[in-house]
Amino acid sequence: QVQLMESGGGSVQAGGSLRLSCTASTYTASNNCMAWFRKVSGKEREGVAAILFSPMLPRKLSSVADSVKGRFTISQDSADMTVYLQMNSLTPGDTGLYYCAAAPRCSVSRARLESEYDFWGRGAQVTVSS
Repeated sequence: QVQLMESGGGSVQAGGSLRLSCTASTYTASNNCMAWFRKVSGKEREGVAAILFSPMLPRKLSSVADSVKGRFTISQDSADMTVYLQMNSLTPGDTGLYYCAAAPRCSVSRARLESEYDFWGRGAQVTVSS
């Protein structure tokens, strides 16, 4: 069982930046794929960004939604089992609850689909004011 804890949410003005962190309680083969999802008002939960990493991969792979491409960056620190979501140029449309998720494995093409993930954090609120 992997427990995920998000942090770094908060309030910011449009154009500002926030960095979300997600720390996994353990690193096992159960969390070689981690992602950030968000639920914004009036929309379905969306896979924002995902990152794949394992000793079997020559390098980390990532997938980022078109809606945030160029503004959001996902990264992973193996040393402390933490995944980050750096969010720049935030707009009020980015306001929502951001969730971290983990899965044993995933493919790049499916890495931002909810159905791929077994473990979820409780979410971190991000509020962007105009």
